This record gives sequence, structure tokens and C-alpha cells, in this order.
Amino acid sequence: MVKHQPLQVYERQLCLSCITGIYGCRWKRYQRSHDDTTKWELLWSLILLLTFCLLLVWFYFWWEAHNDYNEFNWFLYNRSGEWSDGTVPILTTTAAGFTYIAFLMVLALCHIALGQQLNLHWLHKIGVTAALLTTIVGVISVNQTWGQEWDVIPISLQATGPFLHIGALAAVTALSWIVAGQVARAEKTLFQVVVVLLYLSVLLGLYVVPLYITSPCIMDPDTLKPRPDVIGHQGAPMLAPENTLWSFQRALQMNVTGLEADVAISVDGVPFLMHDLTLRRTTDVGKVFPDRQMDEASRFNWTDLQQLNAGQWFLKDDPFWTVHTLASREIELIANQSVCSLEQLLKLASYHNTTVVFRLRRPSPEHPCYHSWINDTLQAVQQSGVSQSLVMWTPDEHRAQVRQLAPGLIQTSVEKRSPQSLQKDGISRLLLRYNQASTREIRDFSETHINLTLYTVNEPWLYSVLWCSGVSSVSSEAPHILQKVPYPIWLMSPSEYCLMWVSADLISFAVVIGIFIFQNYHMIRYRTSGMRSYNPEQIMLSAAVRRSSPDINVMKEKLIFSGQPQ
Repeated sequence: MVKHQPLQVYERQLCLSCITGIYGCRWKRYQRSHDDTTKWELLWSLILLLTFCLLLVWFYFWWEAHNDYNEFNWFLYNRSGEWSDGTVPILTTTAAGFTYIAFLMVLALCHIALGQQLNLHWLHKIGVTAALLTTIVGVISVNQTWGQEWDVIPISLQATGPFLHIGALAAVTALSWIVAGQVARAEKTLFQVVVVLLYLSVLLGLYVVPLYITSPCIMDPDTLKPRPDVIGHQGAPMLAPENTLWSFQRALQMNVTGLEADVAISVDGVPFLMHDLTLRRTTDVGKVFPDRQMDEASRFNWTDLQQLNAGQWFLKDDPFWTVHTLASREIELIANQSVCSLEQLLKLASYHNTTVVFRLRRPSPEHPCYHSWINDTLQAVQQSGVSQSLVMWTPDEHRAQVRQLAPGLIQTSVEKRSPQSLQKDGISRLLLRYNQASTREIRDFSETHINLTLYTVNEPWLYSVLWCSGVSSVSSEAPHILQKVPYPIWLMSPSEYCLMWVSADLISFAVVIGIFIFQNYHMIRYRTSGMRSYNPEQIMLSAAVRRSSPDINVMKEKLIFSGQPQ
């Protein structure tokens, strides 16, 4: 009697089929292989890992650069001449690319965990290459046009570093399951030693990283200085058109302690508020004076400037995506805003007893007020009736002359200098971009009684870091957001932080040891049971990448013939 007995009964493995199918288009069982991954595919795995790491940094950069999106859009405007939110396509493509590459990374780890051969499909290879090249081009472009913004990464790590460390530690600890499985299944001792040493090196590195993490928010809460004052940078430009009276009034409603503006000089010697060199972006000059829309703002007289509307552009362009939050009355007020003079701003500040700081732009040599610009500005200050003690004077030119004519002005510098140099020149305040002063420098200025103001601070995390650093005031486009930050987002003493990271390290170490013990014990049992039930006639129906045979592809079962006595 001949008995037909199937060698193996196969069960459907939908999860495995999806993993290998999506990653390498290996949907069928006979297409999969447990053979070692080829060197070519290992190279692509390294490229995938490199792309993931680069995109992770790129994604983190743009996430933290949210504080300066308006600055980036303004840089783009200066290059193209057209206003648009350039961050939208960048964020969209970055999020899509990072999600795609992260998904491939997860699939690759699943292949390793299941002992499957890595074989990235050619379409994915094209996608990975495109993501890598696009990110590299983006990094180069940002480095050329917005290089100073890279400083946001080390500054933001002062706020996120302790928590990113915990996240990285959790991720590497979870990877121990895959690493332990590879070590347990490996037959070569050298491979086992190399993998374990590499993994332990990374793990121990993460264990000691907190020794090098510095954050001003890791401090004794009793030594925290008072809340930094908030100055409205161009008023409240997220809620109203920049450098308009309504914008400054909105800022005052947010309890700011000061107002900051950009000042130019008209042809007839009237200082007025304007950030750009031209009027195209923030007025309707193209409609009122179409032949002069490319002229510098300082080439217009005050009568012409008063004919321009300085609010409708805000409703049209919606630079901060906030127009939909405004009430109908606000929209009506915004639509009727006009160009604001320095004298109008100073009168408003005087009424509210609020400090004013302005950046005065000197006109071109051909301008009628090229030599009289300082006197014209001082005259506007005196005519406004504002107390000189409320005005922060920033121009370095003719500073000695200004002291004689207006000795009560607060002498302020916008150039980074040592505290001793500032004190020598009688300067009591300093206005810098937030990346131009380290925590140590902030404390040095504070100790020498130099009031330091940092701009532009819009995000609560950045405000919290600067608060813990001891800065005296910040200039912000978002006073309505900072108003809701009564205390640093997080603050912990050094002992509390030490307890946190030591506990995390101990838990991680215990979990890793437990996983390695479990994986080795499981593999020993598997091999022992495999030796007892091993059938020398058993066949593995898998096709190697380097060898293809029709016989292998069509083979579904093996018949075992055994004679039975009749």
C-alpha cells in the first residue's frame, strides 16, 4: 500500500505577507527567503537609515523653527517679490517624506526581527533616493539663505533635550528585542560579539548623555528671576497689520510693557513706520501709485503716504492664518488702517506710559534728509510730548550729539558688545536676536546691570528657556500667546533631574537584561525541541534571490512513500 502524506501544512501568514509584500513586493511564500541579505541590499539598508536620520533632523528643525516662520517668509519675499507662505509646501513634503521613510524603517526592522531577507523594491529605492536628494538640497538652500536659523536646534534642545533623551532611551531599549533575537539565532560567535558590542556602546552612550545635557530650566526654582517683560514687536502683527496704530493698540490690550517699530524718513522729513524698503507688501501703493510701487518708501512725502491703505493686505494675504479668528468689528478697523507716523506711536505710548524702541533706517545719500535724519527724528520725539525716559534710542551714529540734545533717552545698542564696552559708552540696554546671546552671556549682562532684550520670541518654549536664563525682556510678535505663560513650561531642580535619568537608566538596563535572557532561553528551547522533531525529509519552500528554479516555485508538497504490509 502506498500512503501519500503531505510533508507540511502551511497556514496563511497575512501579517508576514504584508510586511514582505509592501517592502519588497514578495507577496508569495515561495518568494520569501531566510538567506543572508546580500551586500547590495545591505548598502540600501544603510542608505535608508541615513535618509531616516537626515529627515529626522530636518523635520525637527522645521518643527522648532515655527518661532521664525514669518522671518522665513519675509526672506522669500525679498527674493521673489511676491508674498506667500513658503513654509506650507516645505512642511507638507517634509511630513510626507518623513512618514514614508519611517514606515520603510519599521518594515525593515520587522524583516530583521522575523529573520527575513531584506530586499527593498526598486520603486522604494527610487523613493528613498528622491527623499535623500530633496532633503540635501533643502539643507543646502536653508544654509545659504537662512543660515542663522540652524542655531534654533541647540537652543531648542535646552527645552526638549531631557525628554528627547528619555524617548531615545525607550526606543533603543525596545530595539533590544530585535538585537537579542539576532544574537540568539546567530551561529557565528564573531557576529554575536560585534552586534552585542555595538548595541551596548549605543546604550551606554545614552546612559551617560545626561551628563552633557545643559538647560537653564534645570535649576533651583527658588532662584528663578521675575517674568521677562514682553515688548510688542511691530505691535501685535499676528492680530493686526504690522506697524499700524491698531496693531499697537492690540498689543497694549495684551499688557505689553513696550512697543517696538521700524522707522523710515519721508522726503519731507517725517519719520513714519515701515519695515520694508518698499511699500508693495504692506500698502496698496500698486493701486494708488502704480508707476511708483517699486520706489523706496522713503521716496514718498507724508501727504502721499497718508493716501495709502495699510490694512487690506493683511486681510488678503493672512500672513499668520489668523484672520478667521477676528471679529467683524476688528476686520472693519483693519481694512481702514493707514501708514502710521512715529509721532502718532509716541503719543500712544505716552498716553499708556509704555516704553518705545524703534529701529531708525537712514535714507540713501540722494535723500534730502540724509544728513538731517537724526535731528528730524529727535524733533518728532520732542513734538509728541512723550517722556524721554520712555524712548529707547538705538542708532549709533551721532550718539554723543543725541545725549546733549535729549539726555533723558534710554541709550540702547543693537550691536553685540561686551558689558564693559557698553558701560563705557553709557549704554544701558541691548537689543539682540535671541540666538546671539548664550545663557552665560545673559547672566553676565544681568550681573552688570545691562538690560537685555531678545527678539523675536513667539513660542512658549523659547520664552521659558529665556526666562530661566534670566533675560529681562523679550520682543514678540505674539504677545497674546506669551500672555498665557505665567510660569516656565517646565522647571526642575538638579536633584530631581538626576533622579529622573538615573531611574530611566536602571529601568532600561533591567528591561534589556530581561529581554536578552528571555530570547536566549526561548532559542535554547526552540533548538532543543527542533532536534527532537527534526524530519530529514522536510523541505523549505523558499526561493533564494540569487537562484530561481521552476521546480522550486511549483513545489507545494512532498510525497513520502512507505510500504505497508497487506
